[in-house]
Amino acid sequence: MANSPQARKRAKQSDVRRNHNASLRSRARTYVKKTLAAIISGDHIAATNALRETTPILDSMVNKGLYKKNKCARTKSRLNTRVKAIAS
Repeated sequence: MANSPQARKRAKQSDVRRNHNASLRSRARTYVKKTLAAIISGDHIAATNALRETTPILDSMVNKGLYKKNKCARTKSRLNTRVKAIAS
C-alpha cells in the first residue's frame, strides 16, 4: 500500500490514467464493432462510412500510445479488405 504522500499521489494518478485509457480502448473497440456490423449486413455504403469513422479513432489510439502502430495498421487493413469484398 502507498505510504508516502508521493506514492499515494502516483497511485491516484495511475488509477485515473488507467480508467481514462480503458474508456478510450472501449471506444475504439466499439467503432470497430460498428464497422464489422455494417460489413456483415452487406451494405457497402454503410460499411465504407463506418470505416471512414473508425480510421481516425484507431490512429488517435496509436498517437496516445494505447495501440502499437502495426496493430492499428493490421486492423485497418483487414477491415478495408472486408469492405472492398462487399463491393464486388
